[in-house]
Amino acid sequence: MRQGVNFRDLDWPLLLVASLIAGIGVVEIYSTTARSVLAGEYHRQLDWVIVGVIAALVVSQLDYHQFVEQAPALYFISLFALLAVLVVGHAVAKTHRWITLGGQTLQVSELVKLTIIVAAAFYLGRRVEKTVAWRDLAVLAVLGGLPALLVALEPDLGTALTYLAIVAAGALLTGVQKRHLAVLALAAAVSLPLGWQLLRPYQRDRLMTFVHPAEDSQGSGYQLAQSKIAVGSGGLRGKGFERGTQSQLGFVPVSHADFIFAAFAEEHGFIGTLVVLLLYLVLLLRLLDGAQWAPDRAGALLAAGMAAVLFFQVAVNVGMMIGWLPITGIPLPLMSQGGSSVFATFVGLGMAMSVKRRRFVN
Repeated sequence: MRQGVNFRDLDWPLLLVASLIAGIGVVEIYSTTARSVLAGEYHRQLDWVIVGVIAALVVSQLDYHQFVEQAPALYFISLFALLAVLVVGHAVAKTHRWITLGGQTLQVSELVKLTIIVAAAFYLGRRVEKTVAWRDLAVLAVLGGLPALLVALEPDLGTALTYLAIVAAGALLTGVQKRHLAVLALAAAVSLPLGWQLLRPYQRDRLMTFVHPAEDSQGSGYQLAQSKIAVGSGGLRGKGFERGTQSQLGFVPVSHADFIFAAFAEEHGFIGTLVVLLLYLVLLLRLLDGAQWAPDRAGALLAAGMAAVLFFQVAVNVGMMIGWLPITGIPLPLMSQGGSSVFATFVGLGMAMSVKRRRFVN
C-alpha cells in the first residue's frame, strides 16, 4: 500500500526540536566567528540547515523499505566513495576527509553513517531468531569494520568509532547474549597493545593527555585544558552572547566546530547547556518512540540506529569538553559547523519520520 504526500502524519515535534537545536548552533557559530576571518560562516551553516530540513521532509514521504531494499548497493557505493576520498580527496592538514562535487566540499564519511544504519537494518531485519549468533556478529563486524578502517586511514578515528557504535547498537537491540559480550570484551582487551601500535603519534598523545591531563597543558593537553576552562567559567548563567573570552580570543580551538559545546557553555552557562541537553533528550525519545511504533524490525532498527548515532556523538562530544573522555574528532550533531554532518543528520531523521509515518500501514 502506497501513501501519498501527507505532512499531517509527520512527527513534527521531532523535526521542530531538531531545527531548534540546529538554529542554536547557527547562532553560536555567528557568536564565535563574527570577529574572526571566519565571519560569515554562519551563512553557509544556515543554508545547509535549510537544505537539510527540506531533505528530511522529502525523505519522510518515501517508504523506508526502499532504502532498506537497496542496502547492498548503497553499501558498496559507500565503500567506493571512501576509497575515492583516500585517492583523490581534498587534503586539509594532512588529512583526506573531503571530496569536491559540483563546487561543494562533502565529507563522505558523514553520509556513510546512514548507509551503515540501513545495512544493519537490512541484515538484522531479515532474521527471525530472537538472539544473534556468532555468524551475525561476524557479519556486523564486517559491515562496520570495513568502512571504519577506510575512515581511520583518512585519518578520522572519531567517525570510525561511530560506525562501530552503530553495529554494536544493532546487535544489542536484536538480542546479543552475555557470553558474546564476555568474549568480545576479552578480545578487545587482548587487542589493546596492537591498537596502541596502530595509532598515530598525535592520537597517542591525546590518550596520554587524557590519563595525565596536567603534564602537558601547553602542548597535547592544550585543547582539553582550554575547553574545561571555558565550560567552568560559564558558571550558572554564562558570560553572555559574544562575551565568552576563551572562545572570542581564540583560546578554545575550532570553537565553531568540534568545540562548540565549550563555547556555548561559556556564553550561556549551566542553564543554557541544560536546555540544549534536554532538547537532545527530547529528540532521542521521539526517535525511540518511532522505533517502538515501527511496523517491522527493519523500521525499528532504522529509527533506533539513528537514536544510537546521535546519543553516541552527543555523549562523546560533551564528555570530551569536560574531560571525561579523550579528545577525538566527533562533532556535536546539528550544532557543530559542518554542512555534510547537518545534512546527513536531517536525512537520517527523515528516514526515522518515514518509519513512524507508516506505523499503521500493512
